[in-house]
Amino acid sequence: MKEVIFVILEGFADWEGAYIATCLNQGVKPGNPISYKVKTLSITQEPVSSIGGFRVLPDYGLKDMAEDYAGLVLIGGMNWFSPEAELIVPLVEKAIKEKKLVAGICNASVFLGMHGFLNEVKHTSNTLNYLKQYAGDKYTGDSNYINEQAVRDENIVTANGTGQLEFCKEILYALEADTADAIEESYLFYKKRILSGSIKMNERMTILKKGIFKQSERETIA
Repeated sequence: MKEVIFVILEGFADWEGAYIATCLNQGVKPGNPISYKVKTLSITQEPVSSIGGFRVLPDYGLKDMAEDYAGLVLIGGMNWFSPEAELIVPLVEKAIKEKKLVAGICNASVFLGMHGFLNEVKHTSNTLNYLKQYAGDKYTGDSNYINEQAVRDENIVTANGTGQLEFCKEILYALEADTADAIEESYLFYKKRILSGSIKMNERMTILKKGIFKQSERETIA
């Protein structure tokens, strides 16, 4: 089972990787095959804290990460414009050269633009003006910018800071993590709480079932 490595820096945006981590680690739909496992990486293996206060002990630092992995998921945050983020550049270069997944959301997508990784691929970010403002001279990909929540071009996936569900969906497609039907059903469930005919309620709601019934009983009594 190959690893998908989530790259997190101090002050990372914890919500941006929540859906994709769940779908990779537990299956796109409950009971479906699991093809990947999630690992985390930072500059070192010292703990990093998220914007929301979650303290994470990374599985890997740059000096000891696994060689055999399926892709990199760069989680947004304000430190993508810092000197320490520059240490991630060779890792991304190597992954792209090896045609592995490279995905960046919010300021991590700007980081990809800052280093010229988006110039020849379709992509998105936190608006084109924002991307151009912060990415600098190495970004020349204006004509390839698409104003969407998330964009996938072969193995490169980008998303703006509010596109975490679309980011999840496009990564699942890039990794061929499940069937197209399963991926779309999962996306619609989280996005609009839509259950298609092929999804049984108890597949998604088993964990909450007892609590919901108990609450319903209390409301009926009241």
